[in-house]
Amino acid sequence: RSKDVMSDIPTFSGENLQNNLKVIQNSRTFLSIIAGVLAGIIGFTGLAGFVFYFVVMLITSVGLMAKAGFSAELYFDSWNRVLFDGFLGGLMSFVLFWTYP
Repeated sequence: RSKDVMSDIPTFSGENLQNNLKVIQNSRTFLSIIAGVLAGIIGFTGLAGFVFYFVVMLITSVGLMAKAGFSAELYFDSWNRVLFDGFLGGLMSFVLFWTYP
């Protein structure tokens, strides 16, 4: 009976979890750069530029969740990792390319 209880506890591979988080961070950084370039080309400035960034990050989060089959608990330790990890770090990349003359 104790074996049944132990089999219900989710186990994570530290290497796989770290790799998954690295993929999320790289995806967000890359898409932040692309969003910054697009915002500059389109001419979004001020508040419109930030709204554009948040929309792109929302789409990114939904895309990452879809890629994980909407089962984040199989690949990550929490949903927050998928939705918010790298969100503010990507903002710095976005601002750099958005304000570049």
